[in-house]
Amino acid sequence: MDETAELVDRREGPSGEIVLRRRGERCRGERFEVIANGCFLMDSSDGRSERLMVTAALDALDRPHGASVLIGGLGVGFSLAEVSADPRPARISVIEREQAIIGWHTRAPAPLRRFAGGGHADRRARLIRDDLLRHLRTTGDSYDAVCLDIDNGPDWTVTDGNRALYGPAGLDLLDRVLNDRGVLSVWSAMRSPEFTRLLETRFAWVKTLEVPLLPDRRGDPDVIFLAGR
Repeated sequence: MDETAELVDRREGPSGEIVLRRRGERCRGERFEVIANGCFLMDSSDGRSERLMVTAALDALDRPHGASVLIGGLGVGFSLAEVSADPRPARISVIEREQAIIGWHTRAPAPLRRFAGGGHADRRARLIRDDLLRHLRTTGDSYDAVCLDIDNGPDWTVTDGNRALYGPAGLDLLDRVLNDRGVLSVWSAMRSPEFTRLLETRFAWVKTLEVPLLPDRRGDPDVIFLAGR
């Protein structure tokens, strides 16, 4: 595979520079990478853990049919693809604060759109440009499942402002929007014993799911923190 990185777009966002890069060639399995302020956030090469974040939350609900789902972070689009391919949700809200990422999905040539499957055409789904913390504070909506993928994990946030989401104050906000028997699902690039312990003080049950690395990858497996009332 050609590993030369090609700059596709560079924008200034609410928290600094955000870049889209392409590696390889389309006919040979090209992949896209999103970089924020020089920090790797995500790429389009896998998507198993982002999909699991959604399906695990829906599977854990007592009544998944007709569920309302909040996806925190549009990203490459794997989580939107997964939730829109599932017939169970009745209402899907996707919160994304970066106009650049929204544009890479919705404005021609829209290089990331295909990774969202049929999500952008799904009448159940609405894409909201907003900061997730602000949305949690101000929305009048409630959700059966909240799926968060806006950082590399509780211990590796994209911006300092996101750290509050993974502490007591952030869980208070999540408590505000989660329905009585709701489920929280959080994506992470690594385990976080401290975050797990905090979840255990607030939820009836907590599970940690690991996604095995692909053969050509090194490092820690992706992790999904799953918690329910």
